Amino acid sequence: MTDYLADVRRYDAAADEAVVAKIVKHLGIALRSRDASLVAASDAEELARVRTSWIGKKLGIEDAEKADAVIASVAETMKGDHNKQRVTFYYLTAKALGKLESL
Repeated sequence: MTDYLADVRRYDAAADEAVVAKIVKHLGIALRSRDASLVAASDAEELARVRTSWIGKKLGIEDAEKADAVIASVAETMKGDHNKQRVTFYYLTAKALGKLESL
């Protein structure tokens, strides 16, 4: 958990530990696989999965254009990271959409 929180705080120094913990809990067992714990920002299928499963289902945002814009923005923000942690990516998308409080 502390590793995820530290990674999120590289982008948001004031990140709430409880919110990060909720994202970690949501992702659950998927975080055990290195491949599943990362977001491949260059893979269109992966980004569609983020849009559908995370932004659509969990955050309740159905506007695909808005979701895609946020995903592109977060990918740009994290472009310096070769390995984009899924917890951090999800946190930043939720923050950009104003949905942190609803997690």
